[in-house]
Amino acid sequence: MQILKKISLVILILFYLVAGINHFHSPDSYLRIMPDYFPYPTVLNTLAGCFEILFGLLLILPKTRPFAAWGIILMLIAFLPVHISMIGDAPLKLGRLIVTPLIAWVRLVILQPLLILWAWWYGKVKGKLVKAEGF
Repeated sequence: MQILKKISLVILILFYLVAGINHFHSPDSYLRIMPDYFPYPTVLNTLAGCFEILFGLLLILPKTRPFAAWGIILMLIAFLPVHISMIGDAPLKLGRLIVTPLIAWVRLVILQPLLILWAWWYGKVKGKLVKAEGF
């Protein structure tokens, strides 16, 4: 199980680093799915990319890993309105991908909870859950 957790951690770190960088590489994809009622979408996209990169880097060190994991969880919860609005906006094209209503529902109901659980796995220190104090 330890080797699986280490491999999973490397994948998680790479996932958030690449996702964060992609906010700067392909900002139009993110701006397109942002609900109209969000103020300053360009700033929010930049912040999301910066935080994804920051949390990806903080996952590397065991001391900062729980903070990063809880930051990711809170960030994913904050992204829920985007995924909810995608359901109503579907079908829509994001790059080469066509997001159908089914894909939007799968992202909201299956993918987001799995990503939250994945981060939660690293929000523990020596088997104990770390409280998200200071958030």
